[in-house]
Amino acid sequence: MKRDAAQRLTMRHDDTAVSETGNDEAPAPLRRRKAHIRESNEAHLLACAEAVFAERGFEGASTAMIAERAGLPKANVHYYFPTKLALYRRVLEDLFEDWHRAANTFEGSDDPVEAIGGYVRAKMELSRRRPLGSKVWANEIIHGADHMLDILEQRVKPWLDTRVTVIDDWIARGLLADVDAQTLMYMIWATTQHYADFDAQIRALGGKRAFSQKAFDATTEQVVQLVIRACGAKSPSAKN
Repeated sequence: MKRDAAQRLTMRHDDTAVSETGNDEAPAPLRRRKAHIRESNEAHLLACAEAVFAERGFEGASTAMIAERAGLPKANVHYYFPTKLALYRRVLEDLFEDWHRAANTFEGSDDPVEAIGGYVRAKMELSRRRPLGSKVWANEIIHGADHMLDILEQRVKPWLDTRVTVIDDWIARGLLADVDAQTLMYMIWATTQHYADFDAQIRALGGKRAFSQKAFDATTEQVVQLVIRACGAKSPSAKN
């Protein structure tokens, strides 16, 4: 069965390769189909790479391991990602983009209760949905972030600075307690990502194999309320 899957994906890969070396004037529907094939193949490889990097770390993982997990020849992996480092960084960047989108609530609402609550819920859901990605990120940071210092400095820091500005404005308007904005963000990260990075500990201490969706939703609301109370968030209408 794995071999059949590999053959199917290899054929999909070959279709994409033809599209990229062939005629640029191919009909639009054909270009869209081949673009979709490439996107699908990349997503499959990224998911497999995320799992292998979470299990082995960057140094312990290899493209051969990732190819085996994906059911593909190693050459197919290198077609999309020339090096292991390129694939690793793509996993990290893809996770950051998910976390970035989670913070859209800061632009979507001027109500700190809604914005912070929505952000915590989104981060908790990502910990439930992408626990392996969170582990890859945490492991890289623990080991000094050598492979992603530029991502932290050029992408994460500017992104964080914009959130800090919003939080400081809420504080100045009396909608939040006088807290350090970066500390608040770090606390949210630590708390929400704990449910991904330390899931084995949570299961062991809770005496459960895994959270049900209902239990996870209830835990998420507990975390939201704890964060809201900790930072003294108030809705603008409540202040008036």
